[in-house]
Amino acid sequence: MTTRKNVLPGFNLSLGYTIFYLSLIVLIPLSAAFIKTTELSLHEFWAVVSTPRVVASYKLTFGASFIAALINAVFGLLTAWVLVRYTFPGKKIIDALVDLPFALPTAVAGIALTAVYSNNGWIGSWLEPHGIKVAFTPLGVVVALTFIGLPFVVRTVQPVLEDLEAETEEAAASLGANRWQTFYKIIFPAVWPALLTGFALAFARAIGEYGSVIFIAGNMPMVSEITPLIIITKLEQYDYAGATAVAVVMLVISFILLFAINGLQWWLSRRNGSAL
Repeated sequence: MTTRKNVLPGFNLSLGYTIFYLSLIVLIPLSAAFIKTTELSLHEFWAVVSTPRVVASYKLTFGASFIAALINAVFGLLTAWVLVRYTFPGKKIIDALVDLPFALPTAVAGIALTAVYSNNGWIGSWLEPHGIKVAFTPLGVVVALTFIGLPFVVRTVQPVLEDLEAETEEAAASLGANRWQTFYKIIFPAVWPALLTGFALAFARAIGEYGSVIFIAGNMPMVSEITPLIIITKLEQYDYAGATAVAVVMLVISFILLFAINGLQWWLSRRNGSAL
């Protein structure tokens, strides 16, 4: 009997390094936020996180992030499908452009989006006569968050579509299934877990976005002010406890939402596995 040798260290050593690294990079900084918040009493904490201005920023941040993630889930799936299933001139260029929000500094993205969607911009000047104003409105926040979240969905779904053989769809068509039935019965169940993962990643990325949003949002209190901006404002005012209090609320809500999404993904994968 031969003993299998692994290239990487053993389980105990690997697990120890993993826990140490996660603690150093993730757990300790997050714990510091909770510890700093303990400087406030429960009444003071509630007074800070429940002011109308802060609550309005919660609604905008999470609402716009959710809408942007939904948009990316639809059009990200469509983009991944086109890149995988079709060959056309300029395909590699479009494929590279998908990753542009990853490489582009967020401030540059915000300035570019503001210039394009302002009243005298290329797109904004066309939308303005129709009564649609994007820049310096909550709609502008959705546009910015959609821009930075698209690559997460495309790059998550694309490998799954590449592994999905076209012969399966051809077999469904030969058995009499139309295009909608083929998509709903064959394609969508296969890409659904990856699509849900991409949605969660885009949603999580959008919640904490700051640089690309502050330029196009207008930052009007109670209207287009995002929660990260409130945190930055409190830090500039040396209100560290208040900033960490708002940050803790965002952290808890984000964790609950991501936990629910991951739980749904686990339930769906288990359900599909049992069905097979």
